[in-house]
Amino acid sequence: MKRVFSAWLFALFGVIGMASTAQAELRLAMFEQAGCAYCIMWHNEIGPIYPKTPEAAVAPLMTIDLRGPLPEGLSIKSKPVFTPTFVLLRDGVEIDRLEGYPGEDFFWGLIGKMLREQPEWEQSLIEKGGVEG
Repeated sequence: MKRVFSAWLFALFGVIGMASTAQAELRLAMFEQAGCAYCIMWHNEIGPIYPKTPEAAVAPLMTIDLRGPLPEGLSIKSKPVFTPTFVLLRDGVEIDRLEGYPGEDFFWGLIGKMLREQPEWEQSLIEKGGVEG
């Protein structure tokens, strides 16, 4: 009986593990460059808050130097021209983009719109037990 239960438990954890690895990874890449006043503003106004938000739980932030090489495994539609440029990535492939930093109020609305269109957003709300706009 213990063997049957152990085998069943092992199979269950294997399925759960496969499901979690099969889930797509959503990331928000911030392309920035030294001396960019809007990047500095973003880091002062949003930087300390972002990691604590539902947005970060769905799309963790990664920063990329505009003038540096593109990290391995990323595929974007075109090299950003303006900084900061925020690129929403699914498994390293660009799916949406916000160019520039329009200020704190507009940033949350625009990033929120990008994320609300993704299935991970609704799933994160379900997991937290609520539904938001």
